[in-house]
Amino acid sequence: MPLQAIRFIDETVTVEFDQEPVRIKNPHCPDRFVWNGDVFAVETLLEEWRDHSRHGRMARNMRPGNKARALKSGSWGVGRIYFRIATAQGRCFDLYYNRAPVPGAPEGQWILYRELGEVN
Repeated sequence: MPLQAIRFIDETVTVEFDQEPVRIKNPHCPDRFVWNGDVFAVETLLEEWRDHSRHGRMARNMRPGNKARALKSGSWGVGRIYFRIATAQGRCFDLYYNRAPVPGAPEGQWILYRELGEVN
């Protein structure tokens, strides 16, 4: 059965890597994340995708040719990298890295987006 969202979370989490990413704005899937004081070990990366689209004011401030290239490969501080993961605890989540700098996290932040499950 395909996985479907069963709970929207949208909370900042701390991630841990066994091997740190080469580029901070282009990380690979983390090995663990900490949510509400619990550590979740990533057992399997099920899927990975990227969204480099611009929103709001940022969607209107580029020339069309540059915008098309940025949608393909991203530009500094824009976009999200999504990871659909299965944990050692038997739960599935969508987790993403938000490349946009925010106060207190100029390098971006990790967000636990939603929990997934099989729905009959």
